[in-house]
Amino acid sequence: MTRPAGFPNFIDGRWVESARRFENRNPADNSLIGMVSEASRADVDAAVRAARAALDGPWGKMSIAKRAELMHAVADGIMARFDEFVAAEVADTGKPYAMASHLDVPRGAANFKMFADVVKNVATESFEMVAPDGGDALNYAVRVPKGVIGVICPWNLPLLLMTWKVGPALACGNTVVVKPSEETPATAALLAEVMNEVGVPPGVYNVVQGHGQDSAGAFLTAHPDVDAYTFTGETGTGEAIMAAAARGIRPVSMELGGKNPGIVFADCDFDAAVAGILRSAFFNSGQVCLGTERVYVQRPIFERFVAALKAGAEAMRPGDPNDKDTNFGPLVSQEHRGKVLGYYRRAAEEGATVVTGGGVPDMPAALANGAWVQPTIWTGLPESSALIREEIFGPCCHVAPFDTEEQAVALANDTRYGLAATVWTKDVGTAHRMGKRLKVGICWINSWFLRDLRTAFGGARQSGIGREGGVHSLEFYTELRNVCIKL
Repeated sequence: MTRPAGFPNFIDGRWVESARRFENRNPADNSLIGMVSEASRADVDAAVRAARAALDGPWGKMSIAKRAELMHAVADGIMARFDEFVAAEVADTGKPYAMASHLDVPRGAANFKMFADVVKNVATESFEMVAPDGGDALNYAVRVPKGVIGVICPWNLPLLLMTWKVGPALACGNTVVVKPSEETPATAALLAEVMNEVGVPPGVYNVVQGHGQDSAGAFLTAHPDVDAYTFTGETGTGEAIMAAAARGIRPVSMELGGKNPGIVFADCDFDAAVAGILRSAFFNSGQVCLGTERVYVQRPIFERFVAALKAGAEAMRPGDPNDKDTNFGPLVSQEHRGKVLGYYRRAAEEGATVVTGGGVPDMPAALANGAWVQPTIWTGLPESSALIREEIFGPCCHVAPFDTEEQAVALANDTRYGLAATVWTKDVGTAHRMGKRLKVGICWINSWFLRDLRTAFGGARQSGIGREGGVHSLEFYTELRNVCIKL
């Protein structure tokens, strides 16, 4: 079945166009990519009903081994159409080709294989017991699918983070209704084509395109026949989804915002620390939930570190995302650009020292209408500043000095968030102490964004609920049922 032009909904194995549509534009040059169908309440209801029906069809009766085989086929299908997925991701997000081709698409495929293998090989517990009458009994656990999962996706890593949820959900035998970000509809639609090509039954994977409020997102979170919701995005949206999910007591899994600290001790490998903070602050133009927006550097190396960070930021190469030399892309949209530039203006108004950046780069005529901002570094702001308290989600960081380990811990933990931290030190004792004391879901020592997909991933405090990765994802996407047999 050929997909219609643009980005329609995908419901029960078929493409469904909507009367209402909106534009999808390339953030690098603001050119029109295509029109997106905005799912109506009826479309969302049809998608949920299709997902519910699929649980009672061939999918619900399929063995774990056969499901795992299909998940491997999906992964292979993504890689067989590698160039199409990369092109779609680059056009939707503006991120450099090198990033999409080395991270987003390979990881998007790997998520299906990894979770298929986890589900196929995970063990459950059993206990023998003596019943009150002296006879024997056996208790054993079985994992069963949770049901219909609402998957609400972000725009910064569209394919990677969508498959991070869809992969384990389907591997566990659930069905899904996916709501991609309105900014990045393309790869969810491409994945639907792959699902059909490899023989995933209709209704197992559904896509409803649209916005959040008064649109597909709100219709999906209000639907009474969705069994659970998984979401990656900003904390305020997470609160709204939790409120909707509370009706009917539906569980949620959420990876939310962060205002992540980077802590650089004077004994660090200086060059490695500079390279690491440059990457954690400016990777994907700062549009990474795990990114570093607060940098604390021990005083003896502070001035030298700021100077090196400035040189690194100014050496970044914005340009055509498809150019192999480009390593810095635009923000995802003009709207988000306006938000980030608002923080840039506020920093100047509050008296920050602008080490570098703070505005809009001069771009060639072909890219002049894109959502570009400069990589920006500040110093000199008080810890009470909104720029240090609020998640900006742009290519910027504030750098401040610290003197002692105790002070570094206090500064890092002084936030409502708790997603990630990166620490740079050669002292193994310092490393272990920081790993224990920082109130985050993941703490990197002498690295950043180094991920083993088997490990627990998620945020503390207002940065999320629950853990994803390896067997930890199974805790959300399955119900653990105890079977007690009197022998």
